[in-house]
Amino acid sequence: MNTNDSVATSYTTLLEDSVHELEIKRSRFITYLYRVDSESAAREHIAALRKTHFDARHHCTAFILGPDRMTQRSNDDGEPSGTAGVPMLDALAKRELPDHSHLSDVLAVVVRYFGGIKLGAGGLVRAYSEAVSTALDQATLLRRERLRIFALPASHALAARYENELRAAGYQVEPTQWLAESALIHIGIPDTPEATDQLHTHVATLTSGAGELSDTTTRWVDLI
Repeated sequence: MNTNDSVATSYTTLLEDSVHELEIKRSRFITYLYRVDSESAAREHIAALRKTHFDARHHCTAFILGPDRMTQRSNDDGEPSGTAGVPMLDALAKRELPDHSHLSDVLAVVVRYFGGIKLGAGGLVRAYSEAVSTALDQATLLRRERLRIFALPASHALAARYENELRAAGYQVEPTQWLAESALIHIGIPDTPEATDQLHTHVATLTSGAGELSDTTTRWVDLI
């Protein structure tokens, strides 16, 4: 998926990988949360955990990928159908966040060591959902935002002043490209129409109408 064509302009993911253990009726549910950006990365983590916990009965998984969450997968890994992977995926997909964004680029793996007491289908659904939810409660999250990068040409004499005034106004100034006869200032803003309009207005004032912005590219950044 090309993130430049994504409708979403922000989402939430993990700051760092984490692990959390829950015991329910003597069964151990060990939840691993990973930040991943591809199916191959997710499957590498899953394969590694199968080797680490080779003696566990189940390694159930769920992951969501992409700014628009176009890729969603789950696996019950031997538990009764629909009792593990789907509730885990629901716990990721329906996670309520303070800024009302959604959770993505996250893999959850729940390793279960059976404790000898059967939980039943309903008990398993609750257990796997709770395992992921409580792990997310303990995890540190961050927001990702898509920036749109604009270029502003300026003379060598004016470039430094423009950079300073843009920074003072709260804009993210990317590395300036110094050409033989001029400079090209790069400015990153949230990829929204409102932010774009505000930048054009600010640059018009800053340059007395002489500055001409050009739209160059977009990129995703972590907001920490």
